[in-house]
Amino acid sequence: MEPSPPTDSLPPFPDLSDLPAEALAGGLALGQSPPGFRSGFVALVGRPNVGKSTLLNQLVGEKVAITSPVAQTTRNRLRAILTTPQAQLVLVDTPGIHKPHHLLGERLVQSARVAIGEVDQVLLLVDGSQPAGRGDGFIVDLLARTQRPVQVALNKHDLVDPAQAAELEASYRELAPDWPLHPVSALTGAGTTELVEALAAALPEGPHLYPADAVSDQPEQLLLAELIREQVLEHTREEVPHSVAVQVERIVDDGPRTAVLATVLVERSSQKGILIGKGGSMLRQIGSGARLQMQKLIDGPVYLELFVKVVPNWRRSASRLAELGYRGD
Repeated sequence: MEPSPPTDSLPPFPDLSDLPAEALAGGLALGQSPPGFRSGFVALVGRPNVGKSTLLNQLVGEKVAITSPVAQTTRNRLRAILTTPQAQLVLVDTPGIHKPHHLLGERLVQSARVAIGEVDQVLLLVDGSQPAGRGDGFIVDLLARTQRPVQVALNKHDLVDPAQAAELEASYRELAPDWPLHPVSALTGAGTTELVEALAAALPEGPHLYPADAVSDQPEQLLLAELIREQVLEHTREEVPHSVAVQVERIVDDGPRTAVLATVLVERSSQKGILIGKGGSMLRQIGSGARLQMQKLIDGPVYLELFVKVVPNWRRSASRLAELGYRGD
């Protein structure tokens, strides 16, 4: 693929991998905070495709998690950082909790379960445009055993008919009578200010854990791989998405541009054919879309080279999943 010309850029994405201990957070050294300041970790949990990643991006005001209409888009426990004058919330986006059908699915669900046990509180995100279902009930039962404070966000409130709003909310209030409910829209941002205030008020008093301008602590390599996978989901939809993983093999910054070499893994030769497309047309579309997103992330021109590799049954291979970072811990 040929390198693309520079586009309008966003501010550079913060790289925290080499952050010195004396880094500042809003004029205060890390570990310090104004009186009454609160900080802590909040896990976003819910069924697949209820909008956790969309809400995460809405709350921090930047794209830190990929989104797609395809269920089980999130595979990693991504941490985003939201800092207000009163609090710092470290938001942990978890894979959707579902009935797994292979080892990868088991690892993803286990990752979500582990995250629940490591945070200060949990935000359960549900599709508030639909009545509470059995899948929501399963997660409520799971959370009830964790002894963690829980708040519930009724997402997609913008899609709710006002005449049905009370009935829909009542179905979730019956399911979780002791947990606060917050109607929100991850898409429009409606209700998110009140949600953040409620989450912050429930955190313990504590110092800044990250610099005040940080929005994520994920490695650049993972973020770039996720941007490629997002384009695969966007362009192939139900044809190959769950069988795809992405490995960024190399990132080289030679000054005028950043070169990225990545491999897209699939399980069958037919999926490889779909990803490449006639005359390489599909792979060019995927690469072009990913490159545009990378240039916003890196704040500069990107040369992206993609390869497609068939690895049969990689989702069922413990060693291959570990290599790709899906350990479930």
